[in-house]
Amino acid sequence: MLKRLTCGLLLLLAAQVQAEEAAAPAQPNNAYAYYALDPEIITNYITDGSQMGYVRIKVEIMVDNNADLALVEKHDPLIRDALNRILGKQTAEQVRSLKGREEIRKECQAKLNQLLVEETGRKLIRELIFTNYLYQ
Repeated sequence: MLKRLTCGLLLLLAAQVQAEEAAAPAQPNNAYAYYALDPEIITNYITDGSQMGYVRIKVEIMVDNNADLALVEKHDPLIRDALNRILGKQTAEQVRSLKGREEIRKECQAKLNQLLVEETGRKLIRELIFTNYLYQ
């Protein structure tokens, strides 16, 4: 009798575990991760007159997984330097227009991926996002 009761409980427990696994949402293989460059990047850009123009951006970098996140974090100084160089050579017209802003974002993403391929052997950045973009 005890043996039958134990078998019945084990079958019930197995059925419950199986039902919970089926009800749980499937975990994606690629859990995207984000790396925020903190503090924000502030640099000058090229202006026509005697006044200095500056741009201040907050950047989020989207990667495919946590391993890539660790590599991006490791290369933070290289990333910051590249972004400062790219932003510093932009004209006021490029910085102030929506089309120019998107072109700058794409240029930054392409350059960072190029540098990270040189350093790590593979493309790490899935998307580069300007979450804050101010200019004066």
